Amino acid sequence: MSNIPETGRTSRVTIRLIGIQILVFSLLLTLGGRLWYLQIRNGDDYSEEAAGNHVQQVVQPAPRGTIYDARGVPLADSETRLVVSASRTELMKMKDDGEAVLARVAEVLEMSEEDVAHKVRLCNAETPQPCWNGSPYQPIPISDEATTQQALTIRERAEDFPGITAEPTAVRHYPAPYEAKTSQVLGYLSPVTDDEVQQAKDTDSPLLRSDQIGRSGIERTYDSALRGDAGVLRYEVDKLGRVLGMAEAEDPVAGSSLVTSIDARVQTVVEEQLGLAMETVRKQTDSITGRPYEADAGAAIVMESQTGRIVAMASLPDYDPNAWVGGIDSDTYAKLTGKDSNYPLLNRAIQGQAAPGSIFKVVSSMGAVNAGYAFNDTYPCSASYSLGSHSFANFESTGHGPITLGEALKYSCNTVFYRLGHQEWQKDGGLNPDPGEANEYLYQAAKDFGLGAKTGIDLPNEVTGRVPDRAWKQDYWEANKDSWCKQAKAAESGESGESANDADGTSAYVAKLARENCLEGMKLRAGDSIIYAIGQGDLLVTPIQMATGYAAIANGGTLYDPTIGKAIISPDGQRIEEIKPSAHGKLPASKKTVQQIDAALQTVATEGTAAWRFTDWPHDKIPMHAKTGTAQVYGKQTTSWLATYTDEYTVVMTISQAGTGSGASGPAVRNIYDALYGVGEGGKIDRGKALLPEPQKELPEINPDGTIAAAPVRPEIVAAWREAEFG
Repeated sequence: MSNIPETGRTSRVTIRLIGIQILVFSLLLTLGGRLWYLQIRNGDDYSEEAAGNHVQQVVQPAPRGTIYDARGVPLADSETRLVVSASRTELMKMKDDGEAVLARVAEVLEMSEEDVAHKVRLCNAETPQPCWNGSPYQPIPISDEATTQQALTIRERAEDFPGITAEPTAVRHYPAPYEAKTSQVLGYLSPVTDDEVQQAKDTDSPLLRSDQIGRSGIERTYDSALRGDAGVLRYEVDKLGRVLGMAEAEDPVAGSSLVTSIDARVQTVVEEQLGLAMETVRKQTDSITGRPYEADAGAAIVMESQTGRIVAMASLPDYDPNAWVGGIDSDTYAKLTGKDSNYPLLNRAIQGQAAPGSIFKVVSSMGAVNAGYAFNDTYPCSASYSLGSHSFANFESTGHGPITLGEALKYSCNTVFYRLGHQEWQKDGGLNPDPGEANEYLYQAAKDFGLGAKTGIDLPNEVTGRVPDRAWKQDYWEANKDSWCKQAKAAESGESGESANDADGTSAYVAKLARENCLEGMKLRAGDSIIYAIGQGDLLVTPIQMATGYAAIANGGTLYDPTIGKAIISPDGQRIEEIKPSAHGKLPASKKTVQQIDAALQTVATEGTAAWRFTDWPHDKIPMHAKTGTAQVYGKQTTSWLATYTDEYTVVMTISQAGTGSGASGPAVRNIYDALYGVGEGGKIDRGKALLPEPQKELPEINPDGTIAAAPVRPEIVAAWREAEFG
């Protein structure tokens, strides 16, 4: 054994020891810094969070405000139901993600396991409705129609139903007074999403994850007022979750009530008369197509002529808003949204777009007068009007000789307006106008009438329609030219698979149209302006736009914002915020021209195209004004329009694929007026049977506790009008 020191080995050991010491020192330094950060720098924050771990909160939803009709009859309120809910958080803790528990729930509630599973699954981009789009941390309602026995079964066998509750809960209810659904006007509710909670956190109306909010209709427009403020109970609990005591309590504040201008009795009549008109016309044969009218959709509006307030608004097909309460089931959702549903969720009174046909002639008349054509001059009403080799026929190819614009409205003479449309197109420069030189009087009149823009009604998702002037043609061509050119090229090369020699010439016509649009689709052609003048072609309007415009003729020229909300009333009844009528414009006509058109429309109801529907109307006591319209739609049957008004009310009805205005819509509109004014056989007026001979001006009586006393109801009056049939 050698006594010589192992210098190299000792040096290596020393270095390792020093390295370990540095590492340990670094770790201790890091740990100390972290402890300082947690205990000193952020100590208060973590203390608060730690304290929060011992507090559980329970949200108490605020009672949603009631929606009343103009007389104080509830259209939407709340009722107590036994609601069975599932805690998704608890279900996800189970090995099978709660499948067995949900299966037992389905058996008790007599629901399918699939429907129950759909109720509690979360919505995302891949998951179709029905699903839960609210917070995953709040109880998810499975059924709001549990019987007492079903609720007791779940509560008494709690060990078989972990994560499931059955409690009495206030839920939204749509009572449908007098069987008036008022569905698209009222709308429906659904749970908030996390994104909505985040977006609303710094607003005047923050949301809780437990909130239900309006998704359509006035439930959406007035949601912040109706919703109220939820209450929160905070409990101190131990680590096992046992309640130790109350930490804090915030009582819920009920939502405000909304009084509307809707009259539930009139709404009932309008809904049923629109439906009856559609049923009746389906039994008739279309002379053009040789098959029964489809009458697949319709809308009707009753508006106060002097204020723009909506008394009734119907859209068919419709739906039951109660279907959304507590979560909608898969079968119902499919029926409301599937391709065969015809989309009942659409409010066709504000979202349905169609060519207006001859009810547009009042707009063309205003534009013509603005362009220098005297209202009382005479214009040839020939049987047809020719443009090159094409002939534009008058209705039923009848002529009336030289007539005034007023008489052209009375007889609905197309050729008078064809000629005016063509002449104005020529004056504006035809196909190649000088930039900025075209006056476009007829197109500008439509815009000033309110077409091509929203009316401002207090309902969401209103559409604008369109006025197809030169600017629109240019924009539309730029958006579609590539598609048109591709379609034309495919047709020419035979790649489209369509024969240019098909039996009815449809494919050849489409190919020709695609070629023309590809090359010159930006140009406003003579034919465009000719058919535009009678409310055809690319022109699209909504029923609410036409009702607003015709009401303006009735009141002397003011275009009011249509409104449904009439007043917002605080829960204690102390604060009343009235929603006053407001105007957004004037008709594009002088007072004299408006009076002349008003007089002409009166002759339509007494001598013209609508007279046969008002033969025994008391014209001397209640002057009636009307304009019929029958709009052609490529590939479909004609659209029926009827626009009417008295001093008090404006009534507009339209039915898709139903024939003429007076033929399809006429009987229903007449029955609506009979119900409003109490007109019976022979034109006799019985005020005792009149539903609403004058608009409801005053708000219903408000009780000291904030509730509203409904006006006395005479159901026999509504029942009598419900039995009305066409005659």
